[in-house]
Amino acid sequence: MGFTVENLTAIDDQLSQRHIDLDPAGYFIIYLDREAKLICAKHFTNVIDDRGLAVDPETGKVIPARTKVERTHTTVFTARTGKELCVKIFEQTKPCPVTMFDHAAYLGREFIRAEIALVTGKEYVQD
Repeated sequence: MGFTVENLTAIDDQLSQRHIDLDPAGYFIIYLDREAKLICAKHFTNVIDDRGLAVDPETGKVIPARTKVERTHTTVFTARTGKELCVKIFEQTKPCPVTMFDHAAYLGREFIRAEIALVTGKEYVQD
């Protein structure tokens, strides 16, 4: 496989299909506020059940991954860059709302993707 954008994208797309363990501290919905020129990350709490599924701590219902769910976030983090957002979440927030290294690595990747989309004007869709 050659070193092309298409081949690298194929590798990433394949990796996006793998199983991941969910962070018991919660999850983030990442989006752009283009008017304010900010990357935003809403944090939501969850509980991981014995099947490894995220459930709403208030209702006990499974939180679907692919459909819109009306839930109240605990915090909204905003920043101008991916690095600034990482510093706010991982260094300045106590206790840290991320408890797993793979979740932290994923967020760092997503924040940089969001930053690039913000700067270039391209669409950002969270992986």
